[in-house]
Amino acid sequence: MRHSPAVSSPTLADQLTGSRRQRGSGTAQNALHALQCQVLEAVAASQPLDRVAHLLCLHVEQLAPGVVCSVLTVDSEGRLHPLAGPSLPDAYSRALDGTQIGPDVGSCGSAAYYGRPVEVRDIDVDPRWVPFKAMPLAAGLRTCWSSPIKGQDSRVVGTFAFYYRTRRAPSALERRIVEACVPLCALAIERAEVWSRLEQANQRFEVVLSNMSQGVCFFDGARNLIMANQRYSEIYNLPPNSIGPGTSLQEIVDLRITAGSGPAMAADQYLDWRVTLKGSDRPTDTVVELANGRVISIHRQPMPDSGSVATHEDITERRRAEARIIYMARHDALTGLANRLLFRERMEQALALSGRGQECAVICLDLDHFKPVNDTFGHAVGDRLLQSAAERLQTCVREVDTVTRLGGDEFAVLLVGVDRPESAGELAQRLVRTLSAPFDLDGHRVVVGASAGIAVTPHDGTSPDKLLRSADTALYRAKLDERGTYRFFEPDMDARLQARVALELELRQAVQNHEFELVYQPLFNLATNAICGFEALLRWHHPTRGPLFPNEFIPMAEETGVIVPLGAWVLRRACAEAASWPTSVKVAVNLSAAQFKNKALVKTVEEALVASGISATRLELEITESVLLSNTAKTLATLHALRDLGVSISMDDFGTGYSSLSYLRGFPFDKIKIDQSFVRDISEREDSIAIIRAVVGLGSSLGMATTAEGVETPQQLARLRREGCTEAQGYLFSPPVSAEDARLMVGSS
Repeated sequence: MRHSPAVSSPTLADQLTGSRRQRGSGTAQNALHALQCQVLEAVAASQPLDRVAHLLCLHVEQLAPGVVCSVLTVDSEGRLHPLAGPSLPDAYSRALDGTQIGPDVGSCGSAAYYGRPVEVRDIDVDPRWVPFKAMPLAAGLRTCWSSPIKGQDSRVVGTFAFYYRTRRAPSALERRIVEACVPLCALAIERAEVWSRLEQANQRFEVVLSNMSQGVCFFDGARNLIMANQRYSEIYNLPPNSIGPGTSLQEIVDLRITAGSGPAMAADQYLDWRVTLKGSDRPTDTVVELANGRVISIHRQPMPDSGSVATHEDITERRRAEARIIYMARHDALTGLANRLLFRERMEQALALSGRGQECAVICLDLDHFKPVNDTFGHAVGDRLLQSAAERLQTCVREVDTVTRLGGDEFAVLLVGVDRPESAGELAQRLVRTLSAPFDLDGHRVVVGASAGIAVTPHDGTSPDKLLRSADTALYRAKLDERGTYRFFEPDMDARLQARVALELELRQAVQNHEFELVYQPLFNLATNAICGFEALLRWHHPTRGPLFPNEFIPMAEETGVIVPLGAWVLRRACAEAASWPTSVKVAVNLSAAQFKNKALVKTVEEALVASGISATRLELEITESVLLSNTAKTLATLHALRDLGVSISMDDFGTGYSSLSYLRGFPFDKIKIDQSFVRDISEREDSIAIIRAVVGLGSSLGMATTAEGVETPQQLARLRREGCTEAQGYLFSPPVSAEDARLMVGSS
């Protein structure tokens, strides 16, 4: 059975609008966070289970295009029942209804049977799908990944499945979606089961009092007990057989006080309140808190003889569950801080008081170098870092201020009652200093640091969106200028940010529009005085700004991830153009640290070699020391895999980084490239000569070639020859030239 109810909640696309769209990182995490909040709010609002599941599936399919989402329930007899699947064919959903779970019952039936995820990448050939594959294949569904939904008692209560129209494995984002949505489904299904049980209890009440889940009691007009069921005594912890017909209300209250289940108010106040109720001829519903912390819902129905009948229901767990859902809908699950929804409510309240001497400020904070912590120590330590950071932030603010986690490693503080902007700056400085102190996380000593941006009313914004966007822009500026500091928002920052966002968009379009070109600078062998190779250098022919050099766009490409497809293009193009050169001439291609984070780097290099047909020995990959700064073991493994292909590996800009000698010991590079800053001063500074002499000697002893960069004068070249340098490049020989000119310089193959 499928339902397609109209959902009035804002769509996930709506959640993606606003200031956060301007940022390049964290968008998916924010959208997933918005999905969780919307589902929790629907559950907290007691929406029907099928409507909640339908809402969840629709939002998941918006967040992960190409996914067909499905939620099934499993009844007590182990049969599957469709709950939601808005994009599945009706006939397929009907066919699933009542299917018995088992070890070979498709993905969902098998996942429910084994109690673990089942990933089928080809429905057509997987034996578990043999009896069921005709309908999904006819609907164009080729792959199905299903995860069991388990209740608090580990009982499988349903399945959460992704279908795909292509044969593929789930992406990292899709796995995160499942990790977030399965607990939401469990919460919604179990809550629906609780409500279902309560409704059944109400029906039994009309059949026989002894089967009721509520306590029931009848009192006469003199407030003496006529009858009470066993549940009534259980609710109030009354001793067995301690009450019966004729027991007065006063005696029952005394027994309850002795048992610790008396009313939270004084006994005489409670009795006076009951007298007031006796004079009423209308039904009353009351919630009473007991001294032991339990919460009892009492429904009293007056009787014609001035007596009454009342039902007593212990709603403590329901209240706690509702409070927990309401809390979860407004707080971050990891840190317990206010989430974006609650933070916005607090901002609206603060802004309502703005202009009456009660100005407010927003401070946006971002942990520096958080990703290396995740990559090095794992997500568990990363989560612990975020929790510890949240605890530190809370110790720095007043009770009237609000700390929130916006998502990822981003936090914000709402400061109210700001009498002068400087006080916000002082707090920001204290927050940055606090977060910069070392963290001790499960035996790991971690130092990350932080940066902050500040926006103050009314000049920086008078609406929540504008104020938060201004603070976010100031944070971005702080990170560009100098990490570990803070900046106040300035109007021109917004214009600069818009320009950067525009450049990022243009950069992505440039990759698609083929606006890039490679030029080649020759490398000369000083022993043969002949060209031995070319270094491929990237240029961007911007349609309006003209030629752009790498330092104008490569940092952004690395930050946004565009460097991965762009770097792959450079490898393919450089190898393809080198195919027309003599086989003795090599081509050198620079690799960035960001490319080494891509698991497919080795495959990308191999594909470029195969497509061009050139020998791997003709390709030289240049890296800087920054490549080895994070996750050294993983990076070294990648370098060895590249070396196994047959390519050469060069250390570029040697001597300008952090610990060059340790890197030479950790990996046998084929070549060391001496940075041009040492070559430039070779005729004037003895220390530059000493460094070059040491590097050349080191390379010779380790069996590595040495290339001097930036050679511009005959005097520099002569000195480099005397010192024993094996190769040189620079404007003395040739500036970078086009691919055609490079071919003419060495002749065709």
